[in-house]
Amino acid sequence: MTKLKTSDNSRLFKEKKSSLQRQKLRTLLYSDQINLTSDERDDDDCNLNDHSARKSSASDPTTRYPNVSSSPAPSSGTASPYYLSPWNQPSPYTKSPWIHQQFPTIDQSSESLNNGLIGSLIREEGHVYSLATCGDLLYTGSDSKNIRVWKNLKDFSGFKSNSGLVKAIVALNDKIFTGHQDGKIRVWKLSGLRKNGYKRIGSLPTTKEFLKKSINPNSYVQVRRHHNVPWIKHFDAISCMAVDVAGGLLYSASWDKTLKVWRLSDSKCIESITAHDDAVNSVVVGFDGLIFTGSADGTVKAWRRELVGKSTQHVLVDTLLRQESAVTSLAVNGETAAVYAGSSDGLVNFWGREKHFISHGGLLRGHKLAVLCLAAAGNLVFSGSADKSICVWRREEGGIHTCLSVLTGHSGPVKCLAVEEGDNDDDCDQRWRLYSGSLDKSVMVWSVSENATNEDKLEGI
Repeated sequence: MTKLKTSDNSRLFKEKKSSLQRQKLRTLLYSDQINLTSDERDDDDCNLNDHSARKSSASDPTTRYPNVSSSPAPSSGTASPYYLSPWNQPSPYTKSPWIHQQFPTIDQSSESLNNGLIGSLIREEGHVYSLATCGDLLYTGSDSKNIRVWKNLKDFSGFKSNSGLVKAIVALNDKIFTGHQDGKIRVWKLSGLRKNGYKRIGSLPTTKEFLKKSINPNSYVQVRRHHNVPWIKHFDAISCMAVDVAGGLLYSASWDKTLKVWRLSDSKCIESITAHDDAVNSVVVGFDGLIFTGSADGTVKAWRRELVGKSTQHVLVDTLLRQESAVTSLAVNGETAAVYAGSSDGLVNFWGREKHFISHGGLLRGHKLAVLCLAAAGNLVFSGSADKSICVWRREEGGIHTCLSVLTGHSGPVKCLAVEEGDNDDDCDQRWRLYSGSLDKSVMVWSVSENATNEDKLEGI
């Protein structure tokens, strides 16, 4: 495995490359096999409001979880392909003294609790793969193909599409974009605040645009031997999406190694970029007009939309990271102009803006298995892992990161995170509400403080 080091001038260099070929992270990240059927029906979308058909609960942690560090949520089963994955092994960095140092853990009985569990959302519908928040609503996507809507920790509404496992959700005002394992993007709209107010209003690409490109031979690109498809359509699973509100653009990335750019005003695909040499696992909208992508090929790339000739295109600005371990997740903190990248080796790399360039700031070592998701808010960074835990990091002056606590309670890998501003009764204490989705089929809701204090702190270097 190629190891990364940082020098005094924050530059990265590679050591001697191992002769062992890097394994694919596909087995860990995606527990279900892809089932691509280009002729799959789309007319089966429906609302899910029959509460008598399935059990749902939004429980208080003091009753259902007397101790947060226990294993309250139902297990996804040892027969899951995840547990057979070669990546379900300890990180090679577990020998580090940082790993064996005691983490500050959550104690529900402590009167001075700063970070803790608010509640849990459980609905027996499958592993939770995606989360999104918008106002007072929380959207969750699972391998049951259902999108559940939660309000005030209660099951509020839902809708369904047979477009495959819900890999990504983006909520923008009254519109919801869902990315699926079969390569399709569905667009939904909320009509009022009624429980059955969600209707599918279209897809990306639109049927009209797809038919228009299909009859043009110049619109086809070769995706594999003897197989061509129109360039405006993903031919493999959509892994992630991000929205640039200011630019009016939606970005979608896929296992097909491409990054596609959609104009929200007319729902047209205006650009398709072969961004990486392997599956693109994450895309985030950054600062200074930058877009960041992370891939299973071990790279993190920065892109910027610029005028090229008579049109605007996304051009590669820099490759921030090259390593053997797959990059699984990205997060950006716009306030501090920092970028975070989680990897299959359990590490989190981070970069910061310095004048006119981005320099590597260091590594966060806090997990024994792969980091599967990241989120950032204020001065905090959250990392969820296949080791079933969530590390809460605080960025200090000088770019030093301190691990405030480790949130435990999931009985399966933490697959997705979402964060929003919490109830801030104290002007001196900034609090955040963190949602964590897991392959144990549950979503946990946490209250996290930026001013949490603990005598035992683990610093990221």
